[in-house]
Amino acid sequence: MAGTVTRAKRPRISPDDPDLRVVMGLAPTVIERLAPESVSAHRDLLRLDPHALASTVEEPDAPVERRWLAGQLLALVGDPRIDTFNPALVSLPGGTATIGLPAEDVNAVVEAWWGVGVEESWIRKEVPRHEVELTPFQMMKYPVTNLDYRAFCIDVPGAPRPSSWRFGIFALARSNHPAWTVPVEGADAYADWLRARTGRTFRLPTEAQWEYAANGGAIRQFPWGDEWDPERANTVEAGPLDVTPVGMFPAGGSAHGILDLAGNAEEWVRDRYRPFDGGRLVVDDLVERAGNYRVTRGGCFTRFGDLARCSRRHGWYGREIYAVGFRLVEEIADCADGGGGR
Repeated sequence: MAGTVTRAKRPRISPDDPDLRVVMGLAPTVIERLAPESVSAHRDLLRLDPHALASTVEEPDAPVERRWLAGQLLALVGDPRIDTFNPALVSLPGGTATIGLPAEDVNAVVEAWWGVGVEESWIRKEVPRHEVELTPFQMMKYPVTNLDYRAFCIDVPGAPRPSSWRFGIFALARSNHPAWTVPVEGADAYADWLRARTGRTFRLPTEAQWEYAANGGAIRQFPWGDEWDPERANTVEAGPLDVTPVGMFPAGGSAHGILDLAGNAEEWVRDRYRPFDGGRLVVDDLVERAGNYRVTRGGCFTRFGDLARCSRRHGWYGREIYAVGFRLVEEIADCADGGGGR
């Protein structure tokens, strides 16, 4: 299989270990990923206006500390990239989308990610590779942020709160981070609310739409290509071990320029798990725990890069270590008479 990750064998990680540091593969000596002195070296950012800070967040050649600090400053002073009622959208042309994984590649994927606890049954859910016809659509460039979700909660007082909101309280310092972990009912309700507020037809993407957006309409393992690169996504391998401002890993963007499809927070889609046509039902530990569960895609900051693969099908385990957010799509035909994107 092209682009297979090769790893030296090491003690296998069990996702069921009660010690979350062990599940995340963290060595006992690890206490930080962003050192205070490395961040403070970028104090010049304090003099920049919000638009210059926004450019810095998405500057691929800038050090990760600089991108992170620019994003954190924007969380406090207002991020011009976030517009709840007119979110930045990326247009995708539609057409024939190639989805899933060939059966003959399953073992190679399992072997590549064996050390981080990947099971054959998890990958078998991606089989078979198949084609889906999609009409043109638009997808949010960034996941729904805490600031977006705050507007929803203010407008709908009984709205489900993300479990990441400590004590159920919005945190200004994380305003431009993805809203996580949002229960799927909250994601659906947010889409309903935004449709009603804007008169547009926002909804969660289908699995096929999400994977097509991630792989850019080509056959590739990750949004950027076939080779795993831990510097391109906020996953446990090299990320800050925390959710980050949206768009902070621009080198991991998709071919169409959609950001955060790999890492930061997993994302709900519209579909519940079922086998693809020609595949078989896989009754793995997730099915046993969650039953008829809604699929998530994309990986998150607490988990390994295997979940950042474009074709990886996952779900919420109901543990803090699985950070799940969402983004919405709008069909091109739906928005032809007054919607639109940027």
